[in-house]
Amino acid sequence: MATEEESIEQAAASRRERLKALKAAQELLNAPDEDSSQAAENQTDDTNEENNPSMKFRNYVPHDKQLQEGKVAPPVLPKFEDPVAAAPPASEEKEDPFVNIAPKKPNWDLRRDVQKKLDKLERRTQKAIFKL
Repeated sequence: MATEEESIEQAAASRRERLKALKAAQELLNAPDEDSSQAAENQTDDTNEENNPSMKFRNYVPHDKQLQEGKVAPPVLPKFEDPVAAAPPASEEKEDPFVNIAPKKPNWDLRRDVQKKLDKLERRTQKAIFKL
C-alpha cells in the first residue's frame, strides 16, 4: 500500500516538474525581445499602408467591371495519374460468366433429399453382388 502511494507521489512530482519546465519555456517564447519589438513596429507600418480592403471573388462573378479585376483565378489542381489505370490490363479472352451458369433441374431438391437413401441402397446392392 505504501509503495503504491509512493509511486503515485513520484508520478505527480515528475508531472509538476514537467509542467514547470513547459511554463518556463512558454514564458521565454512570449517574452518580448528588443529585436522582435522593432520588427513588430516595422510590420505595423507596412500593414497600415496595405490596410485598404480589397475584395476577392472566388465563387462569384461580379457584374461591375471594376470588381471583375479583383476576381481570383481558380486554383490549378495537379493532375492525378493513377498508376493502376495507366497500365493496360492483360489482354486475356474474357468469357461471359453467365454462359457457364445452367439452370437447375426442377427435381434437384428431391434428389438432394433422397441421396442418403440412395447411397445406403447402393452399399447394400454392392454387398449382395459380392455375396453372390
